[in-house]
Parts: sequence; structure tokens; C-alpha cells
Amino acid sequence: MTVRRDFQESARCRPDLVIGREELFAGAREQLASGGSVLLHGPAGIGKSTVLRALAEEYGATARTVLRCSATESESHLPFLALADLLGLVLDEVSPRMPAAQRTALESALTGRGESSLQRDGLALRLAVLSALRALAADGPVLVVADDLQWLDPASAELLGFAARRLEGTPVQLLCAVRTEGQESQEYDRQLRACPPGTLAVRLGPLTRAQVAQLLDHRGHGGLPRSTVREIHRTSGGNPLFALELGRALADSPTPPRPGEPLPVPTSLRALVLSRLDMLSVEARRTLLVASAGARPTPALLRAAGRENAEAECAQAAELGLLATEPDAPAVRFAHPLISAALYAEAPAHERRAAHAALSTAASDPIERARHLALATTGTDPEVAARLAEAATLARDRGAPSVAAQLGLLAARRTPADGSPGPEERRLAAAEDAITAGEVDLARDIAREVLTRASVPADRVRAWIIVIDTAGHTMTEVDAVFPQALADAGDDPRLLALVHYQLAWRALIVEGDFTEARQAAAHAAELAARGQDRRTELLALAFQAQTETLMGHPEAPRTIKRALREPQDPRVACHHNGAGSARFRWLVMGDQLAEARTTVTALLREVRRRGSVESEVHFLRGLAETELRAGHCGRALDLARDSLRLARDSGIGETASAMLTSLAEASGGDVDRALALAREAVQHAEEDGDQMYLSRALGALGYAQLVAGDPAGTVRSLRRVRSLELGLGITDPARGRWQGDLAEALVRTGEAAEAQDVIDVSREHALRLGRESVLAVLDRSEALVRAARGDREAAVAQLTSAQDRLGKLGYGLEEARAAFALARLRGRGPGAAAFDEAARMFRRCRALPWLRQVEDALAAPEPEPVPGRPEAPAALEVLAAMERQVAALVMEGATNREIAARLFISVKTVEATLTRVYRKLGIRSRVDIVRLAAARRAR
Repeated sequence: MTVRRDFQESARCRPDLVIGREELFAGAREQLASGGSVLLHGPAGIGKSTVLRALAEEYGATARTVLRCSATESESHLPFLALADLLGLVLDEVSPRMPAAQRTALESALTGRGESSLQRDGLALRLAVLSALRALAADGPVLVVADDLQWLDPASAELLGFAARRLEGTPVQLLCAVRTEGQESQEYDRQLRACPPGTLAVRLGPLTRAQVAQLLDHRGHGGLPRSTVREIHRTSGGNPLFALELGRALADSPTPPRPGEPLPVPTSLRALVLSRLDMLSVEARRTLLVASAGARPTPALLRAAGRENAEAECAQAAELGLLATEPDAPAVRFAHPLISAALYAEAPAHERRAAHAALSTAASDPIERARHLALATTGTDPEVAARLAEAATLARDRGAPSVAAQLGLLAARRTPADGSPGPEERRLAAAEDAITAGEVDLARDIAREVLTRASVPADRVRAWIIVIDTAGHTMTEVDAVFPQALADAGDDPRLLALVHYQLAWRALIVEGDFTEARQAAAHAAELAARGQDRRTELLALAFQAQTETLMGHPEAPRTIKRALREPQDPRVACHHNGAGSARFRWLVMGDQLAEARTTVTALLREVRRRGSVESEVHFLRGLAETELRAGHCGRALDLARDSLRLARDSGIGETASAMLTSLAEASGGDVDRALALAREAVQHAEEDGDQMYLSRALGALGYAQLVAGDPAGTVRSLRRVRSLELGLGITDPARGRWQGDLAEALVRTGEAAEAQDVIDVSREHALRLGRESVLAVLDRSEALVRAARGDREAAVAQLTSAQDRLGKLGYGLEEARAAFALARLRGRGPGAAAFDEAARMFRRCRALPWLRQVEDALAAPEPEPVPGRPEAPAALEVLAAMERQVAALVMEGATNREIAARLFISVKTVEATLTRVYRKLGIRSRVDIVRLAAARRAR
């Protein structure tokens, strides 16, 4: 496939070069930094030139000489042209240092003043190029940058390859790019053999849908609906150039395609793929059009659709590179999705309708038959609409809600205005399917379109609810909707129940009022029961149960039982806001981890079967949280990352998934990544006005700061959480489990009294609710308070007990943290085995950040034992407990690192504590503390 030069990325378009290429780019950067060479390869338009230019710009500054060439197909027949680009400007510099025969041959080749050819001057020319590169390298590093190696003239390619294979030991690096269509491309192998030994081959593959969305957003096309972005990704095959051209065409189009319709392929891209179509016979082209209209075309399907010579015509297309050749595969597959899209877009409308009409009888799948029937007809047709509605129901049952939404919209367009059900009702069903599929922007657009026409109260309220649903946690943006929805609902209890259920969510998310949210949910359940709407009643009861669970309300178990009573609605049973989800939350908070894992795994399996994206994101988080509690940090991290990828791809639950992934990263992955994700979650929650997730996000930030060795930051974050949850009315410490981390951080910053207060208040609620794991964690934290106050014996006993209880409850990571605290308390002498045990536990959990803390503690110098600690002078009585301990150790001559090891705090905390000591005592340095003590003793 030939790509015109005017489609290639400009040098100034660099900010998007690493979208989807971060790891590959890092690998190439590392290879170049170590003195090696890099060969970039991949299909046309995949971004090789963009990456090559960026790497050249970055590493060109480190080289004394940069030699460049960029070949084109039209000039590939000119001998020595690429060589002239590379060496023409340095010929005068290297000529005097070359043997006469080599100099003559090279000058003749580059200047054209004499006759030179590989046949006549082959050896002299080969040696001349090698000598020229060595001469340049003698003065400093050389970087050879060559793009589009496939278009290099054969003579230049041969000479460059000869030299490259013999440059080992000289500071000459090659940075090249070559077009290849497959991983095993012969062109790739040939070019790699022509590169220096040890060259790193980097293949650039297609972008994911999320990466295509990011690229489009970067180029100013970020306002496209997600369903459209999905089609751009499918049509482009993840090729960034093609995706950008499609995005540009859509942005310029006054009438964007409706859901289910193919994308308009711009002329610029059609030219890339349609030139070969002119070489096909008319009948072969019609066969390919039918194939492009089908979802999964096969030769048998094409024959059933009237294409009698399908095999021969497909073979002809395959020879021209239009179809992929897969002898063992029955499907007819285009070499690139863009070929199919361009072929379909190029065909006249009547030919497309004819293709769909043929497929409407040939296809075996009822969903496909109905879709083709709709695309083969124009205007309204109640029979066609009914068949499409039936197909939408079938797609929904198969777990394909996105397909159901497209079929539902087609059904609405074919439904007469006076039909029953009417077109608006079918549009609303399509919008609800779109929400299930995670296409919230499509659902919102449909609902707002319905509101411009609908007059039936039930249709209007249903549309308002869709608008509210698609707002997610940004409910402040739809505040004006609620009065309109209530007005449309009138006194109908079924409609009022729908609105009051959403008002319950608003009370929780926007107002942060759990009591009001609980009352609104109970009222919605009562209204729904009166209106005999079991689905809304079950959702409201489940929401009430979840709210009561988070509040630590005694009615929670009874409400869960009410929500689980028969009859059940299968759509609610596995819904992320249904009773199953409420029961899962109750199990997790009640330390029943094994049953919680079984429950959420079954829920996840069912929502995946149904194709419910939002519920899948939610239950992936739930399973990740369960694994994290159990100490399976590696498994939790994989699940959390999957949840975050899906959330970002669909635009659903991003804040919650970022928060949970932060917890998993801090426990088993990258702490810097954990901090970034937690801050992102905090920012989003604050922007959305989401009080509920703000406290959760701050809790994740506080934990990441603790793991990162920033207890002061932990205290700041978790004090906010404490204040927020007090205002929200949350009393169950198992909701966020941040209390132990706050107490531990307070001990490290010298605020033992506040730490004990946190422990005492939390313990009272944990005892009331029977939260055994929380009680064990609080005991672990209290042991640190006791150790800070000098009661080591009691601290050891309490830590030992906490570790044992956490192990029996199945909280592997918390058990390992207790073992680590015990090891630090005992020290490296008698406690050496305890450090080994803590390391073993963290290794078993795959808790890599915590394992590094054990290694750091073992690597820190052991403080010299001091026979007796002198009493602090009276002047130190103005200091807090931790400040007095630090000051006393300074008097003993301990370094900051030794103080940190003795008091089980970080060096940063020691430094911060000393700053406070200096301020309170009116002194400036450690020496002043020693002088103050000496003066006191001298009296």
C-alpha cells in the first residue's frame, strides 16, 4: 500500500509519538543510549517516521555527526542517490583520509563526474564507504538516520549494508525505518541482516481503541462519540495515519453517520486502496462489494447471495493484495478493514441495497438477516421494524447490547409514527442497550432526541432517566433535569419511583448525605412496590442496603434479605447496583473473603455473558479488591489494570477504577504510578463534586504516600478522609480501612496522642459491627504507639497477636505488615529471622513495594547500642513526645539514619521533626541541641 508523502506526520507533531508506543520507545531509547542501533519496522502509516524523527532529534544532539537520508519510491531507480544524501556534505572532510582508489571511486559515485558502478568499482566503493564512516567516527560519534529503507536504490543499500556489518567497535550507530507488512516479512529480514550486529528490531503495531481515542483527542477530534471512535478504530485497523484521516473527514462532515452506518472514507484514503480495484473484473468487484456488506463473509455465503464464481473472484482479489490469503480459514477476509470500508463507500446506493437484499436471504443468522433487510429497504415498514426489534432482543440475550442498540435504532427508523410500540419507545430501548454496552454518549444523544418530540409522560420520564444515568458521577451537571422529570411523572407511582431512585443517588454523590440517600431509596422502593415495578423496587432496596452497609446501620442485613426475596428480575440480579452487589459488599466488609470472591466471580461471569460494560468494570474492581484483601497483590494488580483499561475505553467508572488501581499499584506494583493514579482520582472526584469517591480517592492517596515513605503526606490526606466521613455519616471502619494507616503515619510524625484517639474511636465502631480484621489492624497500629512511648514488651505482644489473627482471617498483606513491624521493633540482631519472615510473606503476596522496604531496612546501618539514655533536659519539655525522643537521640550523637532505624520512622520524618524542634527551642542546628544539653548538665 503506497502512502503519499503529504499524509505523513510533520516533524512538529511530536507530542503524540508515544501514544501507545511508550514501551517500544523506551526500549529504542535504551538501545541507542547504550551505543546500539535500531531498526523500526511496520506497515504503511503506522508511525515509523514519526518515532524515527523523535529518536533522531533526541540522540542527534549527542553525536558529532548526523548523516540522513529519506528515500522515495519515485527516486529508487537512481543509483547512489541515498549514498549522496548520506555522504555528500561530508565528502570534503573524509576524502583526504582515504586511499586514492577509494577516494576516486566514491567521488565518482557521489558527484557523477566519472563513470562508477558496483560492477566495475565494487570493492573500492564498498571499502570507501566503510573508510568514510570510520574517518568520521574517529572524530566523534556518528548517527546514521535512514527512513524508508525499502525505497533505497539498490546500489546505496548494498554499500550501506556492507559497511554496517563491519562497523563493530566504532562509534557509528544506525537508526533506520523500513516498511513491512508482517512480522515475518522478507523485507524485514533482509534489512535486519544489513544492519550492524546486535541491532534492535522494533515492530510498530496497531493502536488500541483507547490509544486511537487519545490520538484523535490530541489532534482536536476529541468530541467524537465513543461509538464513532470504535468504528474509526475498526475501520483503520488501529493504524494511526488512517485513524487521523477518518477523524478529519468526520470532523469536516456536516452530517455524521448514524449508528450502524459505515464511516465516510475520505478521498485521500480511498486513493490508497482503490487503485487496485480497477484491475478487477466487474463481476469480481460486485462479489467484493457483497463481502464488504457482510459481517462474516465466506465463499458459501457469497454463493448463496448469488455470486456463483465467488472462489475464483476472491482468488483474483487475493493476488492483487485486496484479500488476505489464509488457506485454512473459511472466512473471506480483507487485507485491511479500510479496503472493505472504501469499497463499500465507493459503491452507488442502489448497488449497496442490492448487496444487502441478497444477504438478507442468504445469511443464516437471524440478526444478520434482519440487519440486511433493514439496509436493503427505505422508508417505514412495520414488518421490517418488527423483525429488527426481534433481532435486537436476540442480540441482547446473546450478550451483544451494542448490536442490540444498532438494531433498535434501525427498528425505530422503520417504525411508522402511529405504530405500536412507537418509534420513540424503540429508540429508548436502544438507548438503554447503549448504556449497557458502555456507549453512554450515544444513549444520551438518543434520549435528548426523544425529548424533543415525545409527549407521552412515560417516554419523557424514561428519557430523563437515561440523561441522568449517562451523567454518571457528574450529577451536578444534570441538576436541572430532576424538576422536569418530577413534573412529567405527575402522580404516577411507577414514574415517581424512577425519579426518586435517581434522587437517592444524587443525595449520596452530590450532597454526601448517607441518611438522606437511605431515606430516598426507601421511598423509591415503596413507590415502586405500589406501582408494581419490581425492577425499580429491587434496585432501590439494593441501593438502600449498600448505603446502610457503608453507614454501619443495623438494618443492613434485613434490607439485603428483602432485596434478595423472590420474585427477582434477572437484569437486576447481576447489576452492579443490584442485590448481588450489595451482598458482595457486605461479605467483604464482614471478612468473609472466600465467599465474597465466589460471589463476585459469578457476578462478573454473568455480566460478561450479557455484555454489560459498566457492571463488568464494577465487578472487576470488586474482584481486585477481594484479591488485594487476601494478599494476592499480583492478581489484584492485573484485575485492577484490566478494570482501568476498560473504564477508560468506555468512559465509565474511571475515578473508581483509578482509585482501586492506585491501591493495587502501591501494594504490588509501582508506587509512583500509585501516587499519580490516586491524585488523578482525587482531582476527578473534586471536579465532579463526588463526595463519596473523594473520600475513597484520598484514602488511596494516603496509603500510597505511606508506602512511598511520606507519612506527613499520609496524615494530610487521611485527616481529610476522617473529616469527610464524619460529615457523610460513615461509621463503619471497614468501608475504607484507612484508620490503621492514619494511626501508623501519626506515630511516625510524632503525634502518638492523635494516633491513639483514631484507634480508640475506630475500635468502638469495629467492636459494635464485629469487624475482626479492622480490630486486628488497629491493634497493630496501637502496638506502634506503645513502642513509640517506650513500652516495647507490650508492643511485641500486641503485634504478635495481631499478626496471628490477620493470618487466620486470610488477610495476607496485613499479616505481612504486622510481621514487618515486629521485625523492626526487635531490630536486626535478635530480630534477623523476623526480617526474613516478613520478606518471605511479602514475596508470597507479590507485594514488591513492601519487599523493597524490608530490603532498605536491612541495608540501613545498625545504630550503635547505647548503655543508657540520659534524661532529656527540662528545656525539652516543651516538645511533643516524638520530638523529645529525636532530640534525645541527637544528644547521644545518633545520625538521622540511625534515629530513623531506632524509632521505626523514615529519614524524612526525622528531618521534619528536627525542623520543628529547632523552631520550638529557638535554635538552628543539631549542634545547638548538644550545647543546650551540655549547658543544662553544667548547672
